[in-house]
Amino acid sequence: MYVQVRMMDTGVSITIPTSRTMVVKQFKKLVEEKFNIKPDKQRLFFAGKQLEEQYSLFDYNININDVIQLMVRAIVSESNQSKKSNLKVTKGKHETYNTSLSSTSSSLDQDTLDNASEESKYFKIGDYVDIKDYNYGSWFLAKVIKIKKDVASNDKQNDPKSPVKNDGLVYVAEIVGCPEEPPTEVQLQEIRPHSYKILPFSELQSGDRVLMNYNVEYPKERGYWYDVLVKEIKTTRKGRDVIGDVSVGLDNAVLNNCHLTFLDDIFKLEPYKLLSERTPEDDIFFQTKPTTQRAGALYCIKCKDDDKKDCMDCGCRVCGGKENEDKQLMCDECNHPYHMTCLNPPLKALPEDDDWYCPACKNDENEIVKVGGKLKNSKKNTPASTSKRDWGKGMACVGRTKQCNIVPSNHFGPIPGVEVGTSWLFRVQVSEAGIHRPPVGGIHGRDNQGAFSIVLSGGYEDDVDNGDEFLYTGSGGRDLSGNKRTALQSCDQQLTRYNRALALNCNATIDSEKGAKAVNWKKGKPVRVVRNYKLSKHSKYAPEMGNRYDGLYKVIKYYPETGISGFTVWRFVLRRDDPAPAPWTAAGKKRIAQLGLKIIFPENYIPVVINDAKNKLPGAKRKKALTETDVEESEQSNSLSTSTQASDDNKKRPEKKFKIKYELEEDVRKLILADDANKKYWDDCKETLEKGKKAFLDRVEETFLCICCQDIVYEPITTECSHNICKECLKRSFNAQVYQCPSCRAELGKTYSMNINTKLATTLLHLFPGYNLGR
Repeated sequence: MYVQVRMMDTGVSITIPTSRTMVVKQFKKLVEEKFNIKPDKQRLFFAGKQLEEQYSLFDYNININDVIQLMVRAIVSESNQSKKSNLKVTKGKHETYNTSLSSTSSSLDQDTLDNASEESKYFKIGDYVDIKDYNYGSWFLAKVIKIKKDVASNDKQNDPKSPVKNDGLVYVAEIVGCPEEPPTEVQLQEIRPHSYKILPFSELQSGDRVLMNYNVEYPKERGYWYDVLVKEIKTTRKGRDVIGDVSVGLDNAVLNNCHLTFLDDIFKLEPYKLLSERTPEDDIFFQTKPTTQRAGALYCIKCKDDDKKDCMDCGCRVCGGKENEDKQLMCDECNHPYHMTCLNPPLKALPEDDDWYCPACKNDENEIVKVGGKLKNSKKNTPASTSKRDWGKGMACVGRTKQCNIVPSNHFGPIPGVEVGTSWLFRVQVSEAGIHRPPVGGIHGRDNQGAFSIVLSGGYEDDVDNGDEFLYTGSGGRDLSGNKRTALQSCDQQLTRYNRALALNCNATIDSEKGAKAVNWKKGKPVRVVRNYKLSKHSKYAPEMGNRYDGLYKVIKYYPETGISGFTVWRFVLRRDDPAPAPWTAAGKKRIAQLGLKIIFPENYIPVVINDAKNKLPGAKRKKALTETDVEESEQSNSLSTSTQASDDNKKRPEKKFKIKYELEEDVRKLILADDANKKYWDDCKETLEKGKKAFLDRVEETFLCICCQDIVYEPITTECSHNICKECLKRSFNAQVYQCPSCRAELGKTYSMNINTKLATTLLHLFPGYNLGR
């Protein structure tokens, strides 16, 4: 395993081989060797946490190739610290004085404002008006209770669409029907005579500015009251429809072409009227509370504010009940209520903490590290085993860093772009390529479908490998308790699970007692076969290092037999059935050379370095001194060094052209030519044909990657700006009221027709069969 350590100030990054079980204190010594910075001056950070010396890298979930940030700790002398502390105290006194002074002045100003009574040209105390609320940006009926000077009147800009300009006054008003709401302070442009005249639908005309009800989030439900500029009026057999521009918020942001649903209560906007022009009847009207209330928005759309109906949206999230509000707790994260008695465990009294979070929102306190805090023991960072073996260096503990998505996991046959003879250093890389997905298991299959791939690694003494045909022993019959990787046969094997899956590949009726022989073995389901370097102790067909893909095999027969250990094992005979020559033949080696296939290393991989004392030990003693993981990687060290040197030499030489150029099949070429909308992209992909099929498919996968879901586009939509997006991804964008191309932000329009590019979809499905399954 290896990680990246990066200096925060310079950005210099160095790869350091390490183990996941190594404690931070030891890791700092490795950092000192690379950066020449003493451990007491190092501050290491990962994922927002400072690494403490007593914990291991595993405790912080640090994985292969992760980046650890390094900050150099500044050493401050005692004299400087004392000066800083004195300055801090002095500064604190000034701050206290200034704060007390400002609070005194602010209280004086507040008293002055409270006692002041200003006169307005348009309104007076006690008038019922419409005000624009700060929280919702919509109009509410309110009563003016105070008028005062606006201290920060210069900070507010005038709205050019408003018929009046701000007069330097602040109008304090109480919203009618909401006694729990505090008074709202607004300026003149946010207050106007309340609208009370209903405009009949027959008199409504295009270009009118009226007050209408609209719900921004759910247009078909009741909402709040906004100014609407009517643009179009429709009357059809289905009903009436009004399309208009809705002004929302304090800044009057315009929502264009909104469909207005509630047309029975459309209010006229009342003009501003000077106090000097008011009649006695006007004074009575303005000072009298309106008898009819406007319909307001529902608090809960699902239950329609029915108090008798249980609802988990507005009621308790556990039982849905709305009773006993005094015994409900409101989550400070999701704002959903919970009955104290419905919690697990139930609460008998209110929590002492000011903040309370429901079980769904509450984080595990053991995983939260506060500033200067330490990691706490939890199930995640508490070691499950007391073994002293250092398992943290091996690649098996790392896990997959990527996943094969070009074919489904239950895909029979070859993986597009992976040639016979391709080799990987570690099994986890074979899993990432999709050839054999389990990182440890020898058989990948399902007992109701069949086996997709197997790995020959010499783990069973009954295996016999003859190259084009081999005898394979099924799985099971071993006691692997205690986290053992392998063990001797201890009981009989059964034709279940993976053994049954491999038997289903045989072109014969399944027989769990005697086995069966294929009627026509070539008609059986194909199995991808990988040979591991460990097989070399039993077979001459195994690779010298790593894991090699040897093509497709098919099951000829399977049968139970008493093995060398004396227990029953299931034997499977597989024969090669692949058009490509086998990698160990002269033709196969020639083809591998022509394709330029070399063993694939993980990104930034560094071979394990074994100390000199162990290297000097002869043969068996040396292996005994090494751990199991060290042996696995050190057995390949000679080949690794040779390959690494060859790789370095190749970097210095000019790049050679491959002798075998990948030629597009006729059906693929026709499909690509038919997709005119993406011609420039396909031309770019064709430039990689000389590097082989794998390079071509990699470029296609990279080119037609959806920017939203980061996967190959499914049901692709090719926009006018020549970008390809999944239909579902574009729908989600439109549902969020973002009507732009996710790639370049070009305006698509609210009425954009999402037509699938069937030509591109057919081509991608042909190149990557089954990639659409599960999408």
